This record gives sequence, C-alpha cells and structure tokens, in this order.
Amino acid sequence: MSDIPERFRAFRIDTGANHHRAELVSLALEDLSPGELVVRVHYSSVNYKDALAGTGKGKILRRSPLVGGIDLAGVVVASVDPRFKPGDRVLATGCGLSETRDGGYAEYARLEAAAAIPLPPGLSLREAMILGTAGFTAALALYRMEQNGQRPEMGPIVVTGATGGVGMLAIDILAGAGYEVHAISGKPEHFDFLIELGARQCISRHGLYWGERPLESASWAGAIDNVGGDMLSGLTRVIAPYGNIACCGLAGGHDLKTTVMPFIIRGVSLLGIASAGTERRIREEMWRRLAGPWKPRHLERILTREVSLEQLPEVFSTMLAGGSFGRTLVRVAEVTSDEDSR
Repeated sequence: MSDIPERFRAFRIDTGANHHRAELVSLALEDLSPGELVVRVHYSSVNYKDALAGTGKGKILRRSPLVGGIDLAGVVVASVDPRFKPGDRVLATGCGLSETRDGGYAEYARLEAAAAIPLPPGLSLREAMILGTAGFTAALALYRMEQNGQRPEMGPIVVTGATGGVGMLAIDILAGAGYEVHAISGKPEHFDFLIELGARQCISRHGLYWGERPLESASWAGAIDNVGGDMLSGLTRVIAPYGNIACCGLAGGHDLKTTVMPFIIRGVSLLGIASAGTERRIREEMWRRLAGPWKPRHLERILTREVSLEQLPEVFSTMLAGGSFGRTLVRVAEVTSDEDSR
C-alpha cells in the first residue's frame, strides 16, 4: 500500500449532545473504519441525508466522529478480498456510510467488500455519482412498483419533489421506461426543464387541493413521493385502483394522516423505499439497470453543481433551505477523464 499517502483530506463530522463540528481534516488510513478494501475516492455526491448529517439538523450519525458522505465511487488500491483487486472500479451507496462507518467525503476510504459494487459496463465513475443514492432510490422505487404490478398502460405516474435529485432522476427513468410522467413541484420556474426531462404535465404544489373525503377522484395510476407529510396523505386519496405509491422521502414531514379506505377499497399499495439497507442481489440488479435500460438520458443536465470538499457546508445549508435543484457532484480527487472512464 505504498501508493497511499501517509495523510489525506477528509470532511469529518463530530456531533454530540452539546456540540457539532463538520470540517476538513487530515487523516491517516488507520483513522478510518476497518474494511477489506482501500479505495481511492474519485467522486461522491450530496443527498438530503448528507445535509442533515453535515449540519447536525438530523440524527444521522450513530457514532461519532465519522467522515461524511453516504456515496462514493473510486478505484481499489488494496484488497484482502479475492473478489477485488487493485485497479477495479467500484461504487458504494448507503450500507452504513456516514451512519455507522466512515463515508465517501475523503480522498481514501476503507470499505467492507459486501458494500462494494463493481462499476457496471455503461457507467463511468462520474456518472455513477451523478446518480448516487438519488438515482438508486428512484430505480428501486420503480422496481418495487413493477414488482407489485405497476405497468405503463395503467396510466400516468406522478412524481413529487420533482426538482430534487430523486425527483428529476425518477422523471427521466420513468419516461425512458415508457411511462407517462406528471410532476409536482413548488418551483414553477423550472417546469420547462422538467418537461424537457420527460414530464408530460407539471403541477404547482402551491395550488393543490386534495379534497376532504377519504377517497377523491383518481388522478394518477401511481406515485413516487419524495415529500411525505400532507403531500403523501393527499396522494393516498387520488391514486387509481391497484396503483402503487413509492414513499422515498420526508422533506415535507414524517407524519402520515390518512384512512384505510384507499387500501381496502381501491387496493392502493404504499411501498417503503429503504435504499440504504437493500440486499446485495437487488443492489447489483439496480445498478445493472441504471447502466443499461434505465440509464437516464439527461444525466449531465440533471447535474447542476460540481463542488469540492471545501464547499460542502455551503451546499448543505442551501439544500436544507429548499434551494437545491438537481444533483450536486462532489469532486474528491483530481482525475482525468481517461482515469474516470477506463
């Protein structure tokens, strides 16, 4: 492991009952959580969970201190697991990163082999992190919906929180898979962009009125909801018989006020999308699809910001203030395009 420097940069979060610090520090390999692989990290990304952890406004870390970043993509530089060798390109999302073990906001990471996914043909390391947990979550939502019988011929799917990373990627993936997609967003200034991604119709959340009855007229055949709270409560009343709602987020609140009537009269299914703990078999299948038939057609347009480790605090604050738009890529290492793609 002579190629690994004695010390390297990392964005580490230290949080406790009476303190919170998130800053760029210098670490050595032995400072990191143990793992069978040592990876030189090329890219990471910023997700809502990262912003909560980085600002201390959400109880994400279950031990402290930890390097932040729930995503990473890079190149193996050392391995004691026979499934991986130096030079292999890998990615990891969830799997305890920045929750119970050090994450991807560092120039080097130690990974458990069980968390490392070989980068599938059809994706570069950069593309893998434009997708990151957001793209994985969007794909997993559609996968779960189709497992439960969702089909394009049933009618349109509505995506809430449509200008966020998961929302934009869900629109692109759904449209590419043959679905008619409708988008709900509180940012009407971006409606033209959502239509370019594949949305057929855009609706402002500010003008939504769900009605007061437990069941209202069905408007959509299914939904991918990134908002939760009142938005999710309203959706349960307007989904057509045997449609699915994939629940991905809680930016609008964690409460859910509804009745059993959508579920026992219309047969609506509420599907929880828990991306962080997805079993490896499904994880590998999702990345195969994201590199192939479900690869979004507008990845570089959905990427709206590329930042360094030093810029992370500003990005976190903007995201939690509702100012994020699309995906933010974190450039951890300075690499050439050839290094990224080969």
